[in-house]
Amino acid sequence: MVDYKDIGSRIRTVRMERGMTQAQLAEAAGVGVTHISHIETGNGIPSLATFLDVVNVLECSADELLCIEVERARPIYETWLNDQLADCSQQELKLISDVVLGLKASLRRLDFGRVE
Repeated sequence: MVDYKDIGSRIRTVRMERGMTQAQLAEAAGVGVTHISHIETGNGIPSLATFLDVVNVLECSADELLCIEVERARPIYETWLNDQLADCSQQELKLISDVVLGLKASLRRLDFGRVE
């Protein structure tokens, strides 16, 4: 099942990273501001044409916005994770590593989303 709220949230995040307002995105994508607002909150579903316009305006990949829905998204996550860690100090990397190992152990104990 497609989680349009999650996709909308990703659109909003990328838009804000680009320093764009909803009005700027709407104008560049050729839709109304209300439609962009509805898409970002998951209350509206963009047509494929509108989705592609948004992708092009935001200069991102469709995978970046859909990666939760794409079954083979591992490379997207790995790249994103590397980007997040790139500016971390040694101390931050150690703490993040400890948290990841603890979370991974907990998920495995719960048998949550285990990859075979």
